[in-house]
Formats: sequence, C-alpha cells, structure tokens
Amino acid sequence: MAPFEALYGRNRRTPVSWDSVEDRVVIGPEILTEMEQQVKLIRERLKEAADRQKSYADLKRVDRRFELGEKVFLRVKPRKSSITFGKAAKLSPRFVGPFEIVEIINPVAYRLALPPALSRMHDVFHISLLKKYVSDLSHVLNWNSLQVQDPGIIVVKPTRVLETRQLHLRNREIQQCKVQWDQFNEESATWENLEEMKIAFPFLFQQNEIC
Repeated sequence: MAPFEALYGRNRRTPVSWDSVEDRVVIGPEILTEMEQQVKLIRERLKEAADRQKSYADLKRVDRRFELGEKVFLRVKPRKSSITFGKAAKLSPRFVGPFEIVEIINPVAYRLALPPALSRMHDVFHISLLKKYVSDLSHVLNWNSLQVQDPGIIVVKPTRVLETRQLHLRNREIQQCKVQWDQFNEESATWENLEEMKIAFPFLFQQNEIC
C-alpha cells in the first residue's frame, strides 16, 4: 500500500489518469471504515517492525549498574580537526577518565564529576556511554590535553607523518601520507590525502622531510 493511498484512501492521480473515465463515488461510511482498517493495519506493521528491531538490540544489551562514588570511563567520539577523516574506524570508540559518579539520576543516567577541561559537556550521561574503570591507562585518552568541540566530541590533531605513498587510479594518481594522531600510537595511524594535509597542517611538512 502506497503512503498516499493510506493517507487519502485512494490512489494518487497522475497526468496519465486525467483522460480516464471513472465512476464518481461519494465518500460514505464504508470508505471511512476501510480507511480505519488500513490505519489499523499500518499500526500493526509498524509495531511488528519496532518489536523486531528491539529483539535485535536486546541480543547485544548487557545489564549494567554502577554505584555512587564508583569511577567509570566516558566514551567520546574522536574528530580529526577540520578535514575529512577518510576511513578512521580504528580511532573509535575511545574513553576518557576515569571520572567519579556523583549522582544516580535513574538506572540508566548518571552524573559525573568532570574536570574543567570538559566543562562544555553536560555532566549527565547515559549508561551506554560509560565503561567500568580498569587500571590499564594505555587504553585511555589523557583528558588534560583534549580539546572539546561539541558535547561528547573531541578534536584530535596530527603529530607527525610516518610515510607517503602514491596510488595509481584509472585516470589519475593520488598521493597519500600516513599520519599519526595525538593521543594515538602508530598502529592507529591512518592514510590521508597529502595535498589536503599540507593545506590544513603545513607545520607537519616543515618538520618532516619525508613528504
């Protein structure tokens, strides 16, 4: 059933149908009854789709609870300064912290004691953004040197160029450079467009003779 038919109870008229001769029907109780049945059917289909999506989400959902005073990590979304990322799936998810839970709003919302560097962020977070504190700090970003651009998003700047390469496409050649980003090791380095990086971060190439 098309959305137009579901809304108006008839098929949409097109220029092709202007010349057709049809019997004119006065809208009566039977039309209203049919439309009510169609609306009921649409609601049932929407509920079935929502229940199906919920069942998929429940398979990955983990029942977690945190206590008052407990320390947790906060998940953030790294953003590479002001240029296009390319494929940077390796850079997320990442966590900052740990931060102390100072208030339990409800079972799925917690207020954290954030440092001044993260004062632009709202201090209440959903439980899905929190991770139980562990002592391995090698997996955590240092929040003292972070720059917050939007709530929950940090700005990551490049630190050095590791190497370059030239890609041969059908009609052109593209130069790329492998860039290491602040707070990330060499394993998380990504290939970026060389010309874009030179324009956005000229200081990288003043310090590196490799490009």
